[in-house]
Amino acid sequence: MAETEAILRALSRREPVAVTDEAVRLLAALIDDVDQRCSSVSITPSA
Repeated sequence: MAETEAILRALSRREPVAVTDEAVRLLAALIDDVDQRCSSVSITPSA
């Protein structure tokens, strides 16, 4: 349980996680994808 929490904390801080678990790698890739999409969206105030 502590290892899982440590992995999730590292992912939430956007730190690299050296794990061979496919689910963790998929979660890390999803986080990277969301971060990339958020940075490419321009937010303009509506009038």
